[in-house]
This record gives sequence, C-alpha cells and structure tokens, in this order.
Amino acid sequence: MDTRIAAATVLTAVLRHGQSLTQALSRVNDKVAARDQGLLQELCFGVARYAPRYEVLADNLLSKPIKSKETEIKALLFLGFYQLEHTRIPDHAAINSVVEATKKLKKSWATGLLNATLRRFNRERALADETAAPVAASYQSDPQFLYAHPQWLINMLRKAWPNDWQALLTANNQHPPLTLRINQQRISRADYSAQFDHPHRLNNLSRQALTLNKAGDITGFPGYHEGWFAVQDEAAQLCADLLDLKPQQRVLDACCAPGGKTCHILEQQPALAELVALDVDAQRMARVEQNLTRLGLQATLKVADAGDTASWWDGQPFERILLDAPCSATGVIRRHPDIKLLRRADDIAKLAQLQQALLAALWPTLAAGGRLLYATCSVLPRENEKSVQQFLADTPDAVHTPITDVAWGTERPFGRQLFPQEHGHDGFYYCILSKQV
Repeated sequence: MDTRIAAATVLTAVLRHGQSLTQALSRVNDKVAARDQGLLQELCFGVARYAPRYEVLADNLLSKPIKSKETEIKALLFLGFYQLEHTRIPDHAAINSVVEATKKLKKSWATGLLNATLRRFNRERALADETAAPVAASYQSDPQFLYAHPQWLINMLRKAWPNDWQALLTANNQHPPLTLRINQQRISRADYSAQFDHPHRLNNLSRQALTLNKAGDITGFPGYHEGWFAVQDEAAQLCADLLDLKPQQRVLDACCAPGGKTCHILEQQPALAELVALDVDAQRMARVEQNLTRLGLQATLKVADAGDTASWWDGQPFERILLDAPCSATGVIRRHPDIKLLRRADDIAKLAQLQQALLAALWPTLAAGGRLLYATCSVLPRENEKSVQQFLADTPDAVHTPITDVAWGTERPFGRQLFPQEHGHDGFYYCILSKQV
C-alpha cells in the first residue's frame, strides 16, 4: 500500500470514526513496506499532533470545507501541510506525494484542489520567511493555529494554570523521550548503565529511571529478553515509592493495564503477601501478563470492573491500593496526540464522576490504617484535586496525607501535580489518601 494512502486511511479512522491512533495503525502497518513503516508512524503521529492547527489552515485556504464523507482527502491535505512544515522531504516531492495519492484513490476531483491549496500554502510560507511577516494575518493569532490544541482544552488549561498554560501546550507538542525502568530484582541501575552503550542519562526523580538521548529498538538493548528493564516514563515510576510498600502486605492495583506500575510494585517489594491486579479489558490484561512474564514477576490477575467489587473481591482487605484512574490523559498528549482529536470538553465531567465512583467503591476494600494512592495522567484539576476534594467531603474516615520531602511537581491543596517537561517526564498527578483506624 502507498505510504500516504496508508497514513490517510489511519487518520480517517481517527478523524471520522473515533478510533485510537495506535489501534488504527496496528491494522494498517503491515500493509506498507517494512522500510516505510517508520515514515508511516511519523506521518500519522505528526498530523495528529498538529491537526487543530491544520483545521484552521484548511478553513482559511479552502473556499468550502471538504465533506465528511471525503475525510481521506482531508487527511491527505493535512499530510501535505505536515510534510511541508515538519519533514525534510523536498517541497515539490511533499506536494506531489499527496497529489499522486488522490489519483491512486481515483479521486480526480481532489487532485487539483490539493495541488493548488498546498502550493498556495507553500508560497505564503516562503513569503513569510522572506519578510518575517505572518503567514496570514486573519488567522495567525488564532490560539488553535498557534498552539495546535483544540480551543476547549486551551481554555481549560489557561483557566487552571494561568502562569503555566503556554509552556504546558508547548511541551505537549514535543516528541517524548524514551525512558527505561531498570528491574532492580535483576540488575542495579549503575551496573546496567555501565554496559549500556546508547547515550543516556540517569534520572533524578526515580532511582530506577534511565532516559535515552535518542530512541531505539528496545528489543536489541542488553537484557531485554532477560527482563532487566521495562519502558516507563519517569513520572509514572514515582508511584511505587509513594505506596510505601512493606513485606507481607496485600496490595491492589485497581486499573492495572498495561502493567508498568504492577511490575514496578513487585520489583520494589518482592516480599508482598499478594498483589491483585485488575483490568476490565481482557486484551489489555494479556499485555500485563506478558510484561510480568518477561520481567520474571507474579501477580493475581483478574479481568473485572474495579468498581463492581462484588464480582472480584474476596472480602480480605488490602493494606495498599493503587487507583491509576481512567482520565482524559491530558498529561501524556505528546505520546498520544490523538487525544486532541478524540477528547471532548464534556468528557471531563463524565470522567470525574467515574473517578469518584471508583474511589467510593474501592474505599471499603482498604484496611484501616491503609493507604490508597490516587493517580492520573491528567493535568486538569477537575479530574485531580477536585475529585479528591469531593471524595474527602463524602468520606468521613478518609484523610489526605500530604506528599512532602520530594523535589518534583507542584504542591496542590490535595496531592501534587507534575507538568510534562521537554526532554523529561510526562504530566501526572498523585494524591495519598489514608484510612483512619
């Protein structure tokens, strides 16, 4: 399959049918030549990252919008924009590649349209470079164009973080680093670093984290098959310390897939009495099992809805619970840029309701004196400190335990918030809730 047609197929599945980018890519990836699969991924992720910007461009450069049934053509137009702005492909080749794709799709009506639109855009870009003038004064100040985020999300972030929203938006558009978590049950970070010949640095926030200067094929890294490491962002690695794990504790990982935190808990404290890991999705749970096996770890896995405790809980309390709650994932947009396309403003209130329902359902399973760590990969207070605030107001024996003596994040009235950092960690939120004796 032609690489641009493949990319347009993937992006149509996201833009029109609401599929995740990862899911859509998995269905098409093998249909292109192996040498082009890296380019396919770059094009798809790149267009998803800048799609809100390209929506503004299309609105201003087209005399009338492309019909929804022709989303493939819209995706090809966006591919043209992205190739011109963000790749080393020569301009004429970038334009010609998408024009030729319209011919292969037998969409002759779109051939001239895309050719003219992309050439106009390229002329305006060149003129702007020569004169230092804006590309088009009518829309160059549009926040969606400038920040490549949907307007609703820009508004929420600006309101929530008046001093940080621009840096946050900028960080969301960066390529994320590849960070490893070294399995301390197999090898120390220092020993792994000494034999790891890829340029890297040792992270400061997590004692097990090691970040590469440039991403690579992890299956070729030393110790991959022996379970010496796993891929996990540094911010996500903070949870094991926050749980304050002790030998013979019974621990619950309530929404565990894909299992990074599950594995880290077992690496951190191998003498647990039991770790019960839940997820509602059987396919995702299969990935958890694969990760545990490669790392040489064991847990009790249950495919179940964490909120439906009657279907899985045996009545024996847990001393520790990790609730990595379903959320908007607005802290990991740089890893999943399709979030910009799939999320809607009204999703946030619905997610907050789900988070509070999960907190309420799981709280009775926590032992007196136990600790529940509430975590999200969101940067929106409505899903984080506001959800916790509501839960505390509704739950007399729940107490907020401040996270102190740490060098990361921003202290909030409840918990701590991390923002995504260029060349650093993702956006994340943690809050410790303790149960009164």
